[in-house]
Amino acid sequence: CIFPIFIFFFYRKSLGRSSVRSRMSLKSPKAYNSLQKGAVIWDPKPLQVKKIFEALKKGLNEYLEAHQAELDYLSGRHKDTKRNSRLEIISQVPPSLSPLQKQIRSVERYIRKLEFHISKVEELYEAYCIQCRLRDGATNMKHAFSLSPSTKASRESLVELYKNFQECTEDMCFIEGALEVHLGEFHVKMKGLVGFARLCPGDQYEVFVRLGRQKWRLKGKIETDDSQTWDEEEKIFIPNLHEKFEIKVTELRGLATILVGVVTCDSINFFTTKPQAIIVDITELGTIKLQLEVLW
Repeated sequence: CIFPIFIFFFYRKSLGRSSVRSRMSLKSPKAYNSLQKGAVIWDPKPLQVKKIFEALKKGLNEYLEAHQAELDYLSGRHKDTKRNSRLEIISQVPPSLSPLQKQIRSVERYIRKLEFHISKVEELYEAYCIQCRLRDGATNMKHAFSLSPSTKASRESLVELYKNFQECTEDMCFIEGALEVHLGEFHVKMKGLVGFARLCPGDQYEVFVRLGRQKWRLKGKIETDDSQTWDEEEKIFIPNLHEKFEIKVTELRGLATILVGVVTCDSINFFTTKPQAIIVDITELGTIKLQLEVLW
């Protein structure tokens, strides 16, 4: 078993913690401050990261296709303009760039940024998968050594395997933090409560939305014409790899509060170019619903 172990350790060191962090500028993974002190704050979740990565890449490609279509349209208009100008006796083209040319260049710059963004996300996820495979390999080898007779060499190997397992885990957590930087923003708009007979003029409600450490608390009132007024209408949330939206609705009656319901909502479907209308059942029977709009 010495030769495979040697290969594993050599491969581990060649793709280890130092190389991962030198190739990726992990400048400020805010949620991973304790990792800088050598403590792993949670166990990586590769399946969840894979789902987020696939949704993120799909959404970024949608944006890329939309802007590429816009560029094709503007380029066609520019060609028509140049063709028409050649038919004129006196050229009226100014020496500086026309508004159409400026718009084309602006879209081209944005497309390049999107392409770089996609390549960076793919690079991070590729590095994450490498560390995940190395971590799984260390786990399998630890299990194999635990079934063999205990010797001094096997005990030393187990210590080294445990060290490599910890390093892979730490690297995966750092990469998760770096990937979160590229998730963008969710603009959440309050559209109101839907409850039909359950909502009466004068009723007051409080809606509490949480995503990890981010919180949004707003109060609303049902008016006499059945319209609703809310003290806030929009909130920006930074997406999180591990946390789901938690929504809590309470009814305010004087000094008392009555819990209407608490629900959770996954954010995977929000990584798209179009605004997403979200209607969630606050009560078990769906007699009161909350309507939100999410734009990524």
